[in-house]
Amino acid sequence: MIDGRWHPGEVTEDSKSGGYKRKDSGFRDWVTADGGPGPDGQSGRPAAAGRYHLYVSYACPWAHRTLIVRALKELEDMIGVSVVDPVMREDGWTFGTDRGGTGDPLHGARFLHQLYSRSRPDYSGKVTVPVLWDRETDTIVSNESAEIVRMLNTAFDGLGAQRLDLYPEALRERIDAVNARVYATVNNGVYRAGFATSKAAYEEAFTELFASLDWLEDELDGRDWLTGDALSEADIRLFTTLVRFDAVYHGHFKCNLRRIADYPRLQALLERVLDLGGVSDTVHLDHIKTHYYASHRDLNPTGIVPMGPALPWADRTGGGDQGLA
Repeated sequence: MIDGRWHPGEVTEDSKSGGYKRKDSGFRDWVTADGGPGPDGQSGRPAAAGRYHLYVSYACPWAHRTLIVRALKELEDMIGVSVVDPVMREDGWTFGTDRGGTGDPLHGARFLHQLYSRSRPDYSGKVTVPVLWDRETDTIVSNESAEIVRMLNTAFDGLGAQRLDLYPEALRERIDAVNARVYATVNNGVYRAGFATSKAAYEEAFTELFASLDWLEDELDGRDWLTGDALSEADIRLFTTLVRFDAVYHGHFKCNLRRIADYPRLQALLERVLDLGGVSDTVHLDHIKTHYYASHRDLNPTGIVPMGPALPWADRTGGGDQGLA
């Protein structure tokens, strides 16, 4: 049976340490320009306008990566999007429409786990966003955000996508190195701190998180981007955590040594990415705050969504307001 219930940050607890570890994704096919195999031999499917569809949550930082790349590559007319309800409880992600979800126009599903069962009736893994769906074969291509980002980066270039390379050959070693540290200590680090069940696990995650934020601030001394002279996927992967940090992670996940607003270069990077074409429309603070504060009842038993903080860039986002719910 599919476990469609909510998983804290899509991670599993290490009962010995009180820490959390993120599970691997379950669907790993690849979309390529000609349908050839993926970079590690994954089964390939050809890029085609209208064939693929993204299921996302505006709240989820992993899904947010794919929305940003879709916008930057100008793929909106080629790849449709459905948005789940921001509140996630016992039934996992749902297609409710009362709080800004879109419903599921392809299948009329009520729950995301129904699409996993539709793809693989014996599936028994986690049920997460994003999901890249193949309308032609009626199945999931991938639920691994990092790989979907790289598919969108190149597979649709021959069909009219924006010629923007977020993972250039000459910078891949540097991008991979930055991604590895950011993923372990920042993207996943906030979850490791927020869902730790022992003081030792929390302190380890907290210390590593702020050591990496300090390092990233230093890395941006005299430069606009993390890995070169232009935007790369490393900046996008960091951005989705930065844009949630002061509103959610600082308080809700107890990551409260400093705010991103206290890091001038990281704050500038956040706003620099936000100003890129289409990115601001992918940021929905109302979904972000509602998801974390209303879904995580073990951390916030009342479910009350805080009114603040006041963020200087909030009125430039798709959510418009400060995320009031």
